[in-house]
Amino acid sequence: MTQIDFSGVMEEVITSDEFSIQKAKETLQDEIVAVLGYGVQGPGQALNLRDNGINVIVGQREGGSSWDRAIADGFIPGKTLFPLVEAAQKGTVIQFLLSDAGQVAMWPEIIECLNEGDALYFSHGFSIVYKDQTNIIPPENIDVILVAPKGSGRTVRSNFLDGSGINSSFAVHQDFTGRAKERTLALGIAIGSGYLFSTTFENEVYSDLTGERGVLMGCLAGVMEAQYNVLRKNGHSPSESFNETVEELTQSLIRLVAQNGMDWMFGNCSTTAQRGALDWAPKFRDAVTPVFDKLYENVLSGKETRRVLEANSAPDYREKLQKELDEIKNSEMWKTGATVRSLRPENRK
Repeated sequence: MTQIDFSGVMEEVITSDEFSIQKAKETLQDEIVAVLGYGVQGPGQALNLRDNGINVIVGQREGGSSWDRAIADGFIPGKTLFPLVEAAQKGTVIQFLLSDAGQVAMWPEIIECLNEGDALYFSHGFSIVYKDQTNIIPPENIDVILVAPKGSGRTVRSNFLDGSGINSSFAVHQDFTGRAKERTLALGIAIGSGYLFSTTFENEVYSDLTGERGVLMGCLAGVMEAQYNVLRKNGHSPSESFNETVEELTQSLIRLVAQNGMDWMFGNCSTTAQRGALDWAPKFRDAVTPVFDKLYENVLSGKETRRVLEANSAPDYREKLQKELDEIKNSEMWKTGATVRSLRPENRK
């Protein structure tokens, strides 16, 4: 374990060099890792665990598309693929990767499957931190741990396959066995983390909920739409508006920022772009800070999680969600995006 100085703040970081996959396999050699849920995070984590030689089984509701996807990925019904409760009964590490609303619905059955010394694993602090809303309160005789990849389930898998790994946070909420941290690190490395950084369940969920509503998705989508609409209102074509708003960002600039940082980007663009970006960045920062303050306040108070649980538990949630997604898909901006993507060289072959 290494202490890294992040701008004057010392943080604990564990790399895959320090905690090798061989050490992870030795730590988990007597475990049966039951991955409950094969939707978003489940496939990537389960497949990486399997490829790394960990004894992994999948728990999923029978008969649906996720069950069929698990079969297509090589999990075998009755051997490595089981209904949720049966998988939970067999596992010594229960990776609870159902949706937050799904965890609430299944918890009364899953808690009955937990044996003394088991580990209950999350990739999100939601259910534990907002226990007053979820009623998910683990028994005291198990470990309660977290590994939260900083990316989508698809990225967990794709980064593993290309050898780059993904950054993940880790936390121990409850250490009954005395080896909860070692289990956590082993699982973090085995699911494909390039490095792990320490957090708490509380900090993970507060930052995650803020991030996905903010810069990662919600803010990004809103800002893109605002710029596109301003360009269109001022007579620019759909193609030009989309290219200047989305395509240049996603296909060029953001990759360079990822590789070299924002200062490098400012230092390696035209002087016209450089001066404008440096002048306008503080204006955007100051304009959106009150929105972020309100967002964080809603996350901290539990208002955001109540909204999630109420909406996602509604019987017609899927239908309403699809309607919202279709509205975005069928908007001029994203219909233009589909056409632009089709013109990329790799899509014209």
